[in-house]
Amino acid sequence: MCLSFQVKSSKKNEFGKAPIYARITINEVRTEFSLKRFIEPDKWINKAGIAKGNTEDAKNLNAHIAAVRTKLFQHFNRLLEADQHITAEAVKNSYFGITEKSKTIVEVFEYHNQQMKSLIDKDYAPGTYERYCTALRHTKEFLEYKYRVSDFPVKQVNYEFITEFEYFLKVVRKCAHNTAIKYLTNFKKIMRICLGNGWIDRDPFINYHFQLKEVEREILMEHELQALADKEFATTRLDQVRDIFLFCCFTGLAYSDVKKLSKDHVLIGIDGERWIKINRTKTDTRSSIPILPMAQSILDKYANHPKCCADKTLLPVSSNQKMNGYLKEIAAIAGIEKNITFHIARHSFATTVTLQNDVPIETVSKMLGHKSIRTTQHYAKVLDKKVSNDMALLKEKLSVLKGSAKVRVA
Repeated sequence: MCLSFQVKSSKKNEFGKAPIYARITINEVRTEFSLKRFIEPDKWINKAGIAKGNTEDAKNLNAHIAAVRTKLFQHFNRLLEADQHITAEAVKNSYFGITEKSKTIVEVFEYHNQQMKSLIDKDYAPGTYERYCTALRHTKEFLEYKYRVSDFPVKQVNYEFITEFEYFLKVVRKCAHNTAIKYLTNFKKIMRICLGNGWIDRDPFINYHFQLKEVEREILMEHELQALADKEFATTRLDQVRDIFLFCCFTGLAYSDVKKLSKDHVLIGIDGERWIKINRTKTDTRSSIPILPMAQSILDKYANHPKCCADKTLLPVSSNQKMNGYLKEIAAIAGIEKNITFHIARHSFATTVTLQNDVPIETVSKMLGHKSIRTTQHYAKVLDKKVSNDMALLKEKLSVLKGSAKVRVA
């Protein structure tokens, strides 16, 4: 900290005296304040920052300046020992007893979530908002578990805080690795907001590296899709859920998109056939999907369903939680030993229905509404059966060369 005392000659009063200011400079940024003391400019030593002479007035003024200097350095050292972010303004505020209220994690997190809530269906999907609400809840639980507090200053978040948070999510909350990383990613966004607003001076995640683990996605094979289609169910609810699930297996629509699917989303495509054209709820990207016969037969089946007529939708879709619960029951009845969830339909479309039947991955990506082929690669698997078929074609092509090839032996 650089400290100097200066006379403002341009601000002389009616008695020809000028005010004395203390100037604090830290990292080339300065602030100043008046000492509420005045002196004639010619009685001031600029370089030393003190009054000239040995008069009683000069001695009293210099004593006051020395006291201010001592107090300012005391406040500077106090901030230093408290490991706080030190600025010229912070030292001045500390000297005058002005305490700057530090931003806190929960305060910033809650404000972020409030803004996100108001932007649902504009910039964010409802599911994204719910995930940040869950991330905030886990953050509050961690603060109570680790620090026995309801909130925490953002300036005190460091590398240790983040590693302890990850441990809490994985061990105490028993989150899977990828789930824990997603919550940490949500928390990282809050820290970036703090950094951008100048509430913290460095990113606590700067040396912290995490990566999602590759997950082996479950899909339904052709014979399993056929088993579902052929199975007759005793109850209407299971029959409906099976139909909607199969519809998504043959269109690639996600739950949130099939739930809002209406007549407005079915258009005549470039080939004169019926297509589904819909902006995805999650990313707002366009999905363009030709309607396959299986999907069309399901739409026809529910064309006059009371719930569809009331909601102006094409299918009677229940809540995601209910659908997933019924799917487990359906799988057991159909003899499918896989943990079926609604999202498996999208993966099955990408792999079994399209890629496995030689639909190019670029086409699959457009139908799924992905912005990048890399995202599609997480959905669509190249199965052993396709590798076998492709290699069989290669063997056939190479066999043509077999008869004409001549091997010369030296």
